[in-house]
Order: sequence, then C-alpha cells, then structure tokens
Amino acid sequence: MSILPQLIVNSIIAGSVYALVALGFNLVYSTTKFFNLAHGVVAVIGGYTVFFLNQKLGVGIILSILIAIIFTGIVGFALDKVVYLPLRKRKASNMVLLVASLGVFTVLQAVIAMLFTSQFQTLSQSISATATYNIFGGIITSVQLIMLICAIVIMCGLVLLLKKTKFGKAVRAVGDDEEVAKIIGINTNKIIGQVFFIGSTIAGLAGILVGFDTGIEPTMGMGLLLKGVIAAIVGGIGNIYGAFLGAFLLAFVENFGIWKISGEWKDAIAFAVLILFLLFRPQGIVRK
Repeated sequence: MSILPQLIVNSIIAGSVYALVALGFNLVYSTTKFFNLAHGVVAVIGGYTVFFLNQKLGVGIILSILIAIIFTGIVGFALDKVVYLPLRKRKASNMVLLVASLGVFTVLQAVIAMLFTSQFQTLSQSISATATYNIFGGIITSVQLIMLICAIVIMCGLVLLLKKTKFGKAVRAVGDDEEVAKIIGINTNKIIGQVFFIGSTIAGLAGILVGFDTGIEPTMGMGLLLKGVIAAIVGGIGNIYGAFLGAFLLAFVENFGIWKISGEWKDAIAFAVLILFLLFRPQGIVRK
C-alpha cells in the first residue's frame, strides 16, 4: 500500500495544529508588533486546564473544554494588563517586550511543571471512543478532523471579524498606527487587551486539541510556538490568510521532507524553510 495518502493526511493534520497556533500569534503580532513568546505556554495551560477539570475534579468534558478556552483567554488578557501594558506605558521597545514574554513563558512553564509534574499526560481517556476515517487510503481520527475544521472556521471567523465589524476596524487601525488610533479616539489599550483575549483562546484551543490527539507535557509549548511562528513568518507575518497558508506549506514540506529520511530531521527542515524565506522572500507568501 502506498504511503503517499497517509503523508498527505499527516501534513493536513500537522498544518491544522500549526494554523491554530499561528492564527492567534499573528493576530496579537499584527496589533502589538512584538513576538509574544508566552503564546506557546498559553496553549499548554489550555490542555492542562481540561486535564485538571475533567480528570481531577470530574467536570464534564464539554464543560471542561469551554471553561479552559475562556480561562486561557483570561490568562492572555491578564498577562497584557499585568506585564505588557505597564511596559508599553513606559515606552519599552519591542525587544524589551520580547524578553518579558520569554520570562513569562519560563515562569508559567515552571509553575505548570510544579503543579502537574513533568510526566506526560493524555486527555484521550476523557473520550469514550475515537473514531477513525479512511480518506483515499489515509487514516484520520475524529479529533484530527476536528482540528482541521476548527482551523478553517477560526480563519474564516477572524477574517470576518477584522473586515466586517467595528471592533475589527479598530484592531486594524491600532495595528497600522497606534498613535494615530489614539488621536481619533480609539481606546488602544482596551483593544489590545481584547486581542490578547481572542488570540489566547485560539492558542488554548490548539493546546486542548493537541492534548486529545497526542497528549500534554509542560515543555510542549516551545515546540508549538516555534512551528506557529515559522508558519506565520513563512505565510506573511501579521496576515491571517498568510498564517493559514504558511502553516500548511510548512506541514507539507516537513512531512514530505522526511519521506525517505529519519523523522528527526523534521525540525531541521522547518528551520531550513524559515531561513530560505527570510533570505529570498522575507515578506512571506502573502503581504500584510
């Protein structure tokens, strides 16, 4: 049996995960213009919140997921108000904000490890059965199919939100020029806080779905973050369509790149793609 159909399916699955992380990251970056490295650990918080509520407290799985998504949004909102907003008020540079986000990432990752240990955990036992589907010879599970659907729905939802709503126009105005947005009466700090909430809920959903698919561990945030950032840069940093396209391009290149070689080369292939784009097309697939 040919391995090609399964490679295609695996690429679609990986692309869905990368897209979820990249969409939230790109939304925050397009508004604030700094790389929020804490975005990765927010995804981990989403997975562990479901684990704690469902397997430790016995809360129903659907309610656990909904609470976890909202909780990750609150965490992202709180990080902006407690850490990033005071720095912005002091006119801190993007480099200072980047270092601060790295500090937040490190602290939160350590807290998760202390609370839940570094042991690998799985959320799959929360689901009674995981159905599988055969698509032209490739196998995909119900959780992985949900990942793909969520990535498509969220991408479309963000496009509609940013282009068809008053809030979306305000977000785009802040992203274009925060000082001018303030002059015309937009409460930029409020808008940025709301963007952090939305972006963090998307990251939390990504962490939850990864938890159901492969499991969770405190250190998984960096891997998710790196792939999401690479996808965002390859697709076009600050562009919603670009994040989506970049995620699937990266996933296909990775999976087909290890067709004949060891899977250990997957990360090296991802960074090679990043370097090539930075050298020859730094604006990414789609311009902002």
